[in-house]
Amino acid sequence: MFSGLLTKVAKVLRGVGHKLVDQLWRFGGAVRFSGYVLLYSGESFRRLHLTIREIYFTGVMSLIIILVSAFFVGMVLALQGYNTLQKYGSSEAIGVLVALSLVRELGPVVTALLFAGRAGTAITAEIGLMKATEQLSAMEMMAVSPIARVVAPRFWAGVISMPLLAALFSMVGVLGGYLVAVPLIGVDNGAFWSQMQANVDFREDIVNGVIKSVVFGVACTMIALFEGFDAPPTAEGVSRATTRTVVNSSLAVLALDFIMTSFMINP
Repeated sequence: MFSGLLTKVAKVLRGVGHKLVDQLWRFGGAVRFSGYVLLYSGESFRRLHLTIREIYFTGVMSLIIILVSAFFVGMVLALQGYNTLQKYGSSEAIGVLVALSLVRELGPVVTALLFAGRAGTAITAEIGLMKATEQLSAMEMMAVSPIARVVAPRFWAGVISMPLLAALFSMVGVLGGYLVAVPLIGVDNGAFWSQMQANVDFREDIVNGVIKSVVFGVACTMIALFEGFDAPPTAEGVSRATTRTVVNSSLAVLALDFIMTSFMINP
């Protein structure tokens, strides 16, 4: 009985060790893959039309869901914030609450999550299918680097698109908050905008938000590209890679948001 228990424990430990080694190999592969993407970025810049096409695919095609989500997020922020601030006699500061919440946190974070769910999964599925149908192998046989031709333009398109989408998210969110706070609730129009302008700092708030969105763009796009490039060339492998893209991107965004916020907040 005791020997059977030891055998089961050893089997469990071997399984855990095997998974840990596999994850370490995948992490090393992801680091090497990221290095290759940066190394071949110069070649992709010489084909600027490829990057512009991918900006349209990742940025413009994600614009509708970003704007609609931002509008409703701003409206909810205004409703919830007004009910809270009214208890303390600070309902006129609703504009500050909406703007800071969007610019500092919700704008970059929610945009990155939506980007991962829409553009990230599409990138993973597209590259995974190209691998499954041996299009990437055909490029290598023709002495065309798949990293330079397929991966690098999509990477820079995601990095460029993310800050622009986050800025639009914050702008539309503020508009949604304004429409709820001023015409619907009755907050003074001048107080809404004047307090927002007086309390939103360019360097501490806007620049930090832009930095977050750029970092999230790098993380989400690189995860989507690696999962697609590393996916097994089967339908099941591509579907699992797409799922991993959403999960890993979401966890990476939330973890990076905490780390960057801890450094950006003044002690």
